[in-house]
Amino acid sequence: MDKDRIDGSANQAKGAIKEAAGKMTGDAKLEAEGKADKAAGKVQNAVGGLKDAVREAAGE
Repeated sequence: MDKDRIDGSANQAKGAIKEAAGKMTGDAKLEAEGKADKAAGKVQNAVGGLKDAVREAAGE
């Protein structure tokens, strides 16, 4: 498994926590940061998945 997939999943979890905390406290900035972290994590996870697919196709 590619490091980007692990980091991406961690960023998604961190974003979800921030977003929930922002909603609970009424902090729109924290909620927006959480949403941004989740989106960045999804992209990073997808990049890691592509890297894994390329490695598998190359026979590594």
